[in-house]
Amino acid sequence: MNTIHVDVVSAEESIYSGEARFVALPGESGELGIYPRHTPLITRIKAGSVRIETADGGEEFVFVAGGILEVQPDCVTVLSDTAIRGKDLDEEKANAAKAAAEEALKNAKSEIDLARAQSELAVLAAQLSALRKYRKK
Repeated sequence: MNTIHVDVVSAEESIYSGEARFVALPGESGELGIYPRHTPLITRIKAGSVRIETADGGEEFVFVAGGILEVQPDCVTVLSDTAIRGKDLDEEKANAAKAAAEEALKNAKSEIDLARAQSELAVLAAQLSALRKYRKK
């Protein structure tokens, strides 16, 4: 079987490790698709969904809040400060955090506070979008 080893790692734990037929994730310049024997690559990734087509034909789904992607012909490694398994995403919690970030945006007193709130809001919007895509499957 033609597969590639995939590791998705957050700052706290290994989120996924296994063999896959295909991996898709949000690169900075657009969606990236990776098959076995892909050309080596290191790039930053945006917040969004990592979709893994497993060797047995199933699918794994992980939300990442941005990070780094390393591709070797036989291995894909996704490093992210925050990574959450699709089944562990909580829409209610994400909506509450988004509301808090929107409030922080309104009350920002410095450019640093404004930038922090905007960044958090972008990640939460991506998380909610990823959650909706995950639920459709």
